[in-house]
Amino acid sequence: QVQLVESGGGRVQAGGSLRLSCAASGRTFSRYCMGWFRQAPGKERELVTAITWSGGTTYYADSVKGRFTISRDNAKNTVYLQMNSLKSGDTAVYYCAAGLAVGILVKPYEYDYWGQGTQVTVSS
Repeated sequence: QVQLVESGGGRVQAGGSLRLSCAASGRTFSRYCMGWFRQAPGKERELVTAITWSGGTTYYADSVKGRFTISRDNAKNTVYLQMNSLKSGDTAVYYCAAGLAVGILVKPYEYDYWGQGTQVTVSS
């Protein structure tokens, strides 16, 4: 069992930065692929970025490449999402998710555990 708690969301002006954190409980955190999803009102939940258990492989959606960076600290059971050059289109609820896998998981149904979400609002 893994419990995930996100933090770091908020309101920022376009061009600004935010850093999201996702703290996980459980001693097997290092075995999980970790992903950040987002969901805007009226839209489907989409994968923003993901990282393998080792941190050796990452995935980014085209819309965030070059602006967002995912990282993880297995000793602290925490995954981070650094978001720079934020745009109004990044406004959404951001969810952290964990899936037991060696590689990258890209579909929501592939993830086993979810956080409660944190709101990110980018004003233009």
